[in-house]
Amino acid sequence: MSAEDKIKNKAEEMLGKGKEKTGEATDDESLAQEGRNEQAGSNLKQAGEKVKDAFK
Repeated sequence: MSAEDKIKNKAEEMLGKGKEKTGEATDDESLAQEGRNEQAGSNLKQAGEKVKDAFK
């Protein structure tokens, strides 16, 4: 996994956490769910990159 990909995925994860916490604080369930979805997508990308690295 390149350093650039790691940074992008981590930034996406942190953005998702921020949206989730903001949604929870404001009782906006759709925003909280959007944040959880972004975190899940980021985690999936990170796992895919790790699999690619394992086959190098």
